[in-house]
Amino acid sequence: MCRSIKTLRPPMTPELHDEDIRAAALQYVRKVSGFRAPAAHNREAFDQAVEAVAEATRRLLDGIEVRGGGGRAS
Repeated sequence: MCRSIKTLRPPMTPELHDEDIRAAALQYVRKVSGFRAPAAHNREAFDQAVEAVAEATRRLLDGIEVRGGGGRAS
């Protein structure tokens, strides 16, 4: 689906930053909406979607337990 979204959980990404999560969320919303950059009248909905996806991603990564990795993925 979104080929430019990289795997964010350890050990694939040992050092995760908020910018990584936001970049993945942005790529997802771009793919789903079909807009690289939305028109002004769609900007608010687009930005809200990026933030919602980023938050869902943070919750997912915080909840994932990596076996053999010594703890949680966060």
